[in-house]
Amino acid sequence: MKTRKSLTKRFKITKNGKVMRRAVGQDHLLSKQSSNKRRGLRKMVKMSEPETKIIRKLLGK
Repeated sequence: MKTRKSLTKRFKITKNGKVMRRAVGQDHLLSKQSSNKRRGLRKMVKMSEPETKIIRKLLGK
């Protein structure tokens, strides 16, 4: 099965097999958010187990 190239740019698989994604809420309306919240949004977030199975299948891993 071919790899979905658009997903390779959006998701990262860790060494232990977790699928990480970008946190939501960092595209616009950032001025009303506190600097602490904005800093926390920069981190990658672990995906849920059902979503992980789907993404791993689409990434061919």
